[in-house]
Amino acid sequence: MDKYVLLEKINTPNDLKKLSADQLCKLAEEIREEIINVVSANGGHLASSLGVVELSIALHYVFDTPVDRVIWDVGHQSYAHKLLTGRRDIFSTLRQFGGMSGFPKISESEYDCYNVGHSSTSLSLAAGEICARDLKGENYAVVPVIGDGSMTSGMAFEALNHIGHIKRDVIIVLNDNEHSISPNVGALSEYFTDIITGKFYNRTRRQIYRFFRSIPLIGRAVERLAQTTKKFIKDIITPGKLFEDLGIRYFGPVDGHNLTHLIEIFNRVKQINNGPKIIHVRTIKGKGFCPAENCPEKYHGIAPFDKDTGKPLKLKTKSLSEVAGNKLCELAGKDDSIVAITAAMTSGTGLDEFSKKYPRRFFDVGIAEQHAVTFATAMAKNGLKPFFAVYSTFLQRSYDQLVHDAALMHLPVCLLVDRAGIVGDDGETHHGLFDVGFMRGIPGLRIFTPADETQLEKLIEYVVVNPDGPSAIRYPRGASDNYPAMVTDSFDPFGVDIDSSGDDILIITAGFKRKYALEVSNILTKKNIGCTVLNLHAIAPIATGIISQNISRCRNYCVLEDHYITGGLSEAVTAILEPELRVKLLMNFGYPAEFICHGTSDTIENKYGLLPSQIAESIYQGFNGKNR
Repeated sequence: MDKYVLLEKINTPNDLKKLSADQLCKLAEEIREEIINVVSANGGHLASSLGVVELSIALHYVFDTPVDRVIWDVGHQSYAHKLLTGRRDIFSTLRQFGGMSGFPKISESEYDCYNVGHSSTSLSLAAGEICARDLKGENYAVVPVIGDGSMTSGMAFEALNHIGHIKRDVIIVLNDNEHSISPNVGALSEYFTDIITGKFYNRTRRQIYRFFRSIPLIGRAVERLAQTTKKFIKDIITPGKLFEDLGIRYFGPVDGHNLTHLIEIFNRVKQINNGPKIIHVRTIKGKGFCPAENCPEKYHGIAPFDKDTGKPLKLKTKSLSEVAGNKLCELAGKDDSIVAITAAMTSGTGLDEFSKKYPRRFFDVGIAEQHAVTFATAMAKNGLKPFFAVYSTFLQRSYDQLVHDAALMHLPVCLLVDRAGIVGDDGETHHGLFDVGFMRGIPGLRIFTPADETQLEKLIEYVVVNPDGPSAIRYPRGASDNYPAMVTDSFDPFGVDIDSSGDDILIITAGFKRKYALEVSNILTKKNIGCTVLNLHAIAPIATGIISQNISRCRNYCVLEDHYITGGLSEAVTAILEPELRVKLLMNFGYPAEFICHGTSDTIENKYGLLPSQIAESIYQGFNGKNR
């Protein structure tokens, strides 16, 4: 850190106000360098954070944070914000267990207004914030920062509609790094923005309208004509008609890397205290790091890499996401009814190849998981076989659609539930620990849990051939070679895998935790405790008869899962057993009902005693204590 002349002097945003314009630009360079240094070592969200360095500086330079509230949407772009708000010395611990979170977190800093990690929440939070502020008679600025991708979410439009309706003072910053809201309209638009944010323009505007209203008989009509003419000209020059129609004054677009201009515009708009406003800021995702600028999606969330070349430090192996996507692509070549859907996660869910090979049957609906599920149900109703690939944590947003649209009509929509279980460094907002709990109670929804790459492929094949109502296939984040194939040709989607070395302990598990269960069994077998590992291929419907049959011959049983114990496999198993058999339960191995912190999967599992060696020791101690 000593090499940074300016950054090492920034302890709070107030220190920014002591710097000249040239020094602020130099500070932006140092912040970028530090972000690249740390993310190259730890991994993280690189491209999005590099794109908002100047924007972050300008916000903290103009607004009086933390009294003024800057509310980040998603929060994966908050690294510069963290460096500017007293976390410079711990920035090297980014996303490490016990270190700094990769997202804003209220327990970490007073400058983080809310915990965030999912998209499109900032405008709803801002709406609530401004209403609370005004009800309490307080006076501070509220500045939500939302990306153009997040604007595709229905929640964002619901909030915009409400903000336009309540007409309270708020300054929305739209960070447009893909030009998906509007094209670059050039210097004329920027010149127009300079004019309409100026004090002279706004003072004169008010005086003219007051004059028009004072003219007897025709004053109101003249005022309406002037407003209509102004609106027509503004609609031609600026791309903000949508926001203006919602009752939100639009300013922009503004160059998001021109610090001087950003600061000037923010200062001007801050003085306009007459309702909601939106500043459209154009930025370059990955700014300052060529590999990220050239391929921002690849560097959106990145593992540790060589900062000189941009190449990953570890050789990339095929992920389970790619296994699922490639299998779907293969089957689509034989079946024209197969369609693939993503919610702005084409690469993350392994659908790159499908999108290129079958573009007419590939649909990216944007950050709109609710819409994606209902969209898929209509396709299924019309004879297609839709597969919606989605992270477990983002599937949470579409619960009502799963119930009301997919399950109630018993339509063959298949969810490829990626990132199930612990996902590691992204922490509380991204772990996939709720999906079994909220899906298991939905009537008619089949929940499959493959244990390896081959089972995953076979389950996708099965759903294609047997489109009997809605299905979900859940699998973890990770490389496919971490889970060696164990499947046989007689694979039964509703059956089990049984591996037995004795009848002392029955270990019931599902999916990719089979690998752990077998390791536990091997350890216990060496200690003269015979184990039977029962791995379920499906959690719903669950293999009730097989479970009961195996429990009846074993002295004790335990359950091992990659989910919260509450609502998970443990509860499912307990619910199907007769009361007299429940006393044979030794223990459950899953996550307690608390939000799980960020850190590597191994570190988190170690904390909760869920590594194979720890599980084996717990079973050994419990078994000996119970059976002495």
